[in-house]
Amino acid sequence: MRIVDSQIHIWGAHTPERPWPRFGFEHNHGADDYLTPHVLALMDSAGVDAAILVPPAWEGDRNDLCLAAAQKHPHRFAVMGRMDVSDRSNTKLLATWRQTPGMLGLRVTFSRGRTVHWLEEGTADWLWPEAEQWNIPLMIWAPGQTPHLRRIATDYPRLRLVVDHLGIPSDLRDHEILHPLRETLGLADLPNVAVKVSALPSVVTEAFPFPFLQSVVRDTVSAFGPSRVFWGSDLSRLACTYREAVQLFTHELGFLTDSDLEWIMGKGIESWLGWDRG
Repeated sequence: MRIVDSQIHIWGAHTPERPWPRFGFEHNHGADDYLTPHVLALMDSAGVDAAILVPPAWEGDRNDLCLAAAQKHPHRFAVMGRMDVSDRSNTKLLATWRQTPGMLGLRVTFSRGRTVHWLEEGTADWLWPEAEQWNIPLMIWAPGQTPHLRRIATDYPRLRLVVDHLGIPSDLRDHEILHPLRETLGLADLPNVAVKVSALPSVVTEAFPFPFLQSVVRDTVSAFGPSRVFWGSDLSRLACTYREAVQLFTHELGFLTDSDLEWIMGKGIESWLGWDRG
Protein backbone atom coordinates (compact mmCIF):
# COMPACT_ATOMS: atom_id res chain seq x y z
CA MET A 1 0.00 0.00 0.00
CA ARG A 2 1.35 3.40 -1.00
CA ILE A 3 1.06 6.04 1.72
CA VAL A 4 0.60 9.60 0.51
CA ASP A 5 0.38 12.51 2.95
CA SER A 6 -2.24 15.00 1.75
CA GLN A 7 -0.61 18.00 3.45
CA ILE A 8 2.93 19.00 4.32
CA HIS A 9 4.30 22.54 4.42
CA ILE A 10 7.86 23.40 3.54
CA TRP A 11 9.25 26.92 3.81
CA GLY A 12 12.44 28.93 3.80
CA ALA A 13 13.75 31.39 6.36
CA HIS A 14 12.89 35.08 6.24
CA THR A 15 15.75 36.85 4.46
CA PRO A 16 16.14 40.19 2.66
CA GLU A 17 16.20 38.27 -0.62
CA ARG A 18 13.11 36.24 0.28
CA PRO A 19 11.13 38.20 2.88
CA TRP A 20 8.00 37.02 4.63
CA PRO A 21 4.93 39.24 4.83
CA ARG A 22 4.46 40.90 8.20
CA PHE A 23 1.73 38.53 9.41
CA GLY A 24 3.96 35.53 8.71
CA PHE A 25 5.87 35.99 11.94
CA GLU A 26 2.67 35.61 13.96
CA HIS A 27 1.28 32.49 12.32
CA ASN A 28 4.16 30.24 11.27
CA HIS A 29 4.63 26.80 12.82
CA GLY A 30 7.55 27.83 14.99
CA ALA A 31 10.62 26.97 12.93
CA ASP A 32 12.72 29.45 10.96
CA ASP A 33 12.65 27.04 8.04
CA TYR A 34 11.35 23.58 7.21
CA LEU A 35 13.12 22.28 4.16
CA THR A 36 13.01 19.34 1.78
CA PRO A 37 15.86 17.19 3.21
CA HIS A 38 14.33 17.34 6.70
CA VAL A 39 10.87 16.44 5.40
CA LEU A 40 12.17 13.55 3.31
CA ALA A 41 14.02 12.12 6.32
CA LEU A 42 10.84 12.28 8.42
CA MET A 43 8.80 10.66 5.64
CA ASP A 44 11.32 7.84 5.30
CA SER A 45 11.34 7.22 9.05
CA ALA A 46 7.53 6.96 9.15
CA GLY A 47 7.14 4.88 5.97
CA VAL A 48 5.42 7.66 3.98
CA ASP A 49 5.97 7.26 0.26
CA ALA A 50 4.90 10.65 -1.07
CA ALA A 51 3.26 13.91 -0.08
CA ILE A 52 1.30 16.86 -1.36
CA LEU A 53 3.24 20.03 -0.61
CA VAL A 54 1.16 23.04 0.40
CA PRO A 55 3.02 26.37 0.42
CA PRO A 56 2.27 28.05 3.77
CA ALA A 57 0.49 31.39 3.96
CA TRP A 58 3.20 32.89 6.16
CA GLU A 59 5.61 32.97 3.21
CA GLY A 60 3.08 34.89 1.12
CA ASP A 61 1.66 33.73 -2.19
CA ARG A 62 4.73 31.98 -3.51
CA ASN A 63 5.33 28.44 -4.72
CA ASP A 64 9.03 28.35 -5.56
CA LEU A 65 10.37 26.05 -2.83
CA CYS A 66 7.57 23.52 -3.14
CA LEU A 67 7.85 23.41 -6.92
CA ALA A 68 11.61 22.98 -6.71
CA ALA A 69 11.13 20.02 -4.36
CA ALA A 70 8.51 18.43 -6.63
CA GLN A 71 10.64 18.89 -9.72
CA LYS A 72 13.69 17.38 -8.01
CA HIS A 73 11.70 14.52 -6.44
CA PRO A 74 8.73 13.97 -8.80
CA HIS A 75 7.84 10.56 -7.38
CA ARG A 76 7.70 11.91 -3.83
CA PHE A 77 6.17 15.36 -4.07
CA ALA A 78 3.52 17.30 -5.92
CA VAL A 79 2.16 20.77 -5.18
CA MET A 80 -1.15 22.48 -4.50
CA GLY A 81 0.00 26.02 -5.11
CA ARG A 82 -1.05 29.43 -3.85
CA MET A 83 -2.07 32.62 -5.60
CA ASP A 84 -3.58 35.92 -4.48
CA VAL A 85 -7.29 35.28 -5.02
CA SER A 86 -8.09 38.93 -4.31
CA ASP A 87 -6.35 39.83 -7.58
CA ARG A 88 -8.71 39.03 -10.46
CA SER A 89 -5.93 39.56 -12.98
CA ASN A 90 -4.55 36.19 -11.86
CA THR A 91 -7.22 34.55 -13.98
CA LYS A 92 -4.70 34.64 -16.83
CA LEU A 93 -2.55 32.13 -14.94
CA LEU A 94 -5.15 29.39 -14.71
CA ALA A 95 -5.21 28.18 -18.31
CA THR A 96 -1.64 26.88 -17.93
CA TRP A 97 -1.54 26.38 -14.14
CA ARG A 98 -1.32 22.58 -14.24
CA GLN A 99 1.25 22.63 -17.04
CA THR A 100 3.97 23.63 -14.58
CA PRO A 101 5.83 20.41 -13.65
CA GLY A 102 4.75 19.26 -10.22
CA MET A 103 1.67 21.50 -9.97
CA LEU A 104 -1.66 19.75 -9.42
CA GLY A 105 -4.02 22.52 -8.31
CA LEU A 106 -4.62 25.36 -5.89
CA ARG A 107 -4.89 25.67 -2.14
CA VAL A 108 -6.91 28.69 -1.02
CA THR A 109 -7.27 29.91 2.57
CA PHE A 110 -9.92 32.04 4.24
CA SER A 111 -8.94 31.76 7.88
CA ARG A 112 -7.10 34.85 9.13
CA GLY A 113 -7.25 38.60 8.91
CA ARG A 114 -9.12 40.09 5.99
CA THR A 115 -9.28 36.74 4.18
CA VAL A 116 -11.90 35.49 6.69
CA HIS A 117 -14.49 37.69 4.98
CA TRP A 118 -13.60 36.98 1.37
CA LEU A 119 -16.06 34.12 0.84
CA GLU A 120 -18.94 36.17 2.21
CA GLU A 121 -17.90 39.27 0.27
CA GLY A 122 -17.42 37.35 -2.98
CA THR A 123 -13.77 38.36 -3.32
CA ALA A 124 -12.83 34.96 -4.74
CA ASP A 125 -16.00 34.37 -6.76
CA TRP A 126 -14.10 34.87 -10.01
CA LEU A 127 -12.00 31.77 -9.19
CA TRP A 128 -14.70 29.08 -9.03
CA PRO A 129 -15.85 29.11 -12.70
CA GLU A 130 -12.27 29.50 -13.92
CA ALA A 131 -11.00 26.58 -11.86
CA GLU A 132 -13.94 24.47 -13.04
CA GLN A 133 -13.27 25.39 -16.67
CA TRP A 134 -9.57 24.54 -16.49
CA ASN A 135 -10.05 21.39 -14.37
CA ILE A 136 -8.05 22.72 -11.42
CA PRO A 137 -8.86 20.98 -8.12
CA LEU A 138 -8.98 23.18 -5.03
CA MET A 139 -8.08 22.57 -1.42
CA ILE A 140 -9.95 25.03 0.80
CA TRP A 141 -9.17 26.02 4.37
CA ALA A 142 -12.20 27.99 5.53
CA PRO A 143 -13.09 26.84 9.06
CA GLY A 144 -16.60 27.74 10.16
CA GLN A 145 -17.73 28.67 6.65
CA THR A 146 -19.45 25.50 5.52
CA PRO A 147 -22.51 27.23 3.96
CA HIS A 148 -20.23 29.06 1.54
CA LEU A 149 -18.53 25.79 0.58
CA ARG A 150 -21.93 24.23 -0.12
CA ARG A 151 -22.87 27.16 -2.33
CA ILE A 152 -19.63 26.91 -4.33
CA ALA A 153 -19.82 23.13 -4.75
CA THR A 154 -23.48 23.31 -5.77
CA ASP A 155 -23.02 26.15 -8.26
CA TYR A 156 -19.98 24.50 -9.88
CA PRO A 157 -20.61 20.74 -9.86
CA ARG A 158 -17.54 19.88 -11.97
CA LEU A 159 -15.22 21.75 -9.59
CA ARG A 160 -13.39 19.34 -7.29
CA LEU A 161 -13.14 20.69 -3.73
CA VAL A 162 -11.19 19.28 -0.79
CA VAL A 163 -12.13 20.57 2.67
CA ASP A 164 -8.91 20.84 4.68
CA HIS A 165 -8.65 19.47 8.23
CA LEU A 166 -12.36 18.52 8.17
CA GLY A 167 -13.12 22.24 8.41
CA ILE A 168 -12.32 22.17 12.15
CA PRO A 169 -10.96 25.48 13.55
CA SER A 170 -7.45 24.91 14.86
CA ASP A 171 -8.17 26.48 18.26
CA LEU A 172 -10.86 23.93 19.23
CA ARG A 173 -10.18 20.80 21.25
CA ASP A 174 -11.91 17.50 22.00
CA HIS A 175 -15.72 17.71 22.07
CA GLU A 176 -15.59 21.31 20.87
CA ILE A 177 -14.82 19.98 17.40
CA LEU A 178 -18.09 18.06 17.05
CA HIS A 179 -20.23 20.96 15.83
CA PRO A 180 -17.94 21.97 12.94
CA LEU A 181 -17.41 18.29 12.18
CA ARG A 182 -21.16 17.75 11.80
CA GLU A 183 -21.35 20.75 9.47
CA THR A 184 -18.58 19.34 7.29
CA LEU A 185 -20.12 15.86 7.23
CA GLY A 186 -23.28 17.53 5.97
CA LEU A 187 -21.44 18.23 2.69
CA ALA A 188 -21.11 14.52 1.94
CA ASP A 189 -24.14 14.55 -0.36
CA LEU A 190 -22.15 16.66 -2.84
CA PRO A 191 -20.10 14.27 -5.01
CA ASN A 192 -17.55 16.97 -5.92
CA VAL A 193 -16.54 17.50 -2.26
CA ALA A 194 -13.89 15.45 -0.47
CA VAL A 195 -12.21 15.92 2.92
CA LYS A 196 -8.76 15.71 4.44
CA VAL A 197 -8.57 13.90 7.78
CA SER A 198 -5.43 15.90 8.43
CA ALA A 199 -3.94 17.53 11.54
CA LEU A 200 -6.43 15.63 13.71
CA PRO A 201 -4.01 14.88 16.61
CA SER A 202 -3.69 18.65 17.02
CA VAL A 203 -7.36 19.10 17.98
CA VAL A 204 -7.47 16.63 20.88
CA THR A 205 -5.77 16.50 24.27
CA GLU A 206 -5.64 12.71 24.44
CA ALA A 207 -2.61 10.64 23.50
CA PHE A 208 -2.08 7.90 20.92
CA PRO A 209 -4.04 5.78 19.98
CA PHE A 210 -6.59 8.64 20.16
CA PRO A 211 -9.86 6.83 20.96
CA PHE A 212 -11.93 9.99 20.41
CA LEU A 213 -10.36 10.56 16.99
CA GLN A 214 -11.14 6.99 16.02
CA SER A 215 -14.85 7.76 16.28
CA VAL A 216 -14.32 10.98 14.27
CA VAL A 217 -12.69 9.02 11.46
CA ARG A 218 -15.40 6.33 11.55
CA ASP A 219 -18.14 8.94 11.19
CA THR A 220 -16.26 10.70 8.40
CA VAL A 221 -15.70 7.54 6.36
CA SER A 222 -19.31 6.52 6.91
CA ALA A 223 -20.48 9.87 5.50
CA PHE A 224 -18.08 10.39 2.57
CA GLY A 225 -16.93 6.86 1.78
CA PRO A 226 -13.25 5.92 1.73
CA SER A 227 -12.56 7.28 -1.76
CA ARG A 228 -13.30 10.87 -0.63
CA VAL A 229 -11.41 10.81 2.69
CA PHE A 230 -7.70 11.64 2.49
CA TRP A 231 -5.21 11.00 5.28
CA GLY A 232 -2.75 13.79 6.05
CA SER A 233 -0.50 15.01 8.81
CA ASP A 234 0.14 18.77 8.53
CA LEU A 235 3.52 17.54 9.69
CA SER A 236 5.06 20.78 10.97
CA ARG A 237 2.36 21.17 13.66
CA LEU A 238 1.72 17.50 14.34
CA ALA A 239 0.93 16.82 18.01
CA CYS A 240 2.32 13.26 18.01
CA THR A 241 5.08 11.38 16.23
CA TYR A 242 4.77 11.00 12.47
CA ARG A 243 4.71 7.23 12.80
CA GLU A 244 1.83 7.45 15.28
CA ALA A 245 -0.12 9.63 12.84
CA VAL A 246 0.29 6.86 10.25
CA GLN A 247 -0.40 3.99 12.63
CA LEU A 248 -3.61 5.56 13.93
CA PHE A 249 -5.03 4.61 10.53
CA THR A 250 -2.99 1.57 9.52
CA HIS A 251 -3.07 -0.24 12.90
CA GLU A 252 -5.83 1.14 15.13
CA LEU A 253 -8.94 1.49 12.98
CA GLY A 254 -10.29 -2.05 12.83
CA PHE A 255 -13.49 -0.93 11.10
CA LEU A 256 -11.52 -0.11 7.92
CA THR A 257 -11.02 -2.81 5.31
CA ASP A 258 -7.79 -3.20 3.35
CA SER A 259 -9.52 -1.55 0.40
CA ASP A 260 -10.68 1.34 2.60
CA LEU A 261 -7.13 1.90 3.82
CA GLU A 262 -5.72 1.84 0.32
CA TRP A 263 -8.06 4.66 -0.70
CA ILE A 264 -7.68 6.74 2.46
CA MET A 265 -3.91 6.44 2.75
CA GLY A 266 -3.05 7.45 -0.80
CA LYS A 267 -5.07 6.11 -3.70
CA GLY A 268 -7.89 8.58 -3.09
CA ILE A 269 -5.82 11.77 -3.07
CA GLU A 270 -3.82 10.66 -6.11
CA SER A 271 -7.01 9.92 -8.02
CA TRP A 272 -8.82 13.11 -6.95
CA LEU A 273 -5.91 15.38 -7.92
CA GLY A 274 -4.90 13.41 -11.00
CA TRP A 275 -1.40 12.64 -9.74
CA ASP A 276 0.07 9.76 -11.72
CA ARG A 277 3.38 8.89 -10.04
CA GLY A 278 4.05 6.06 -12.49
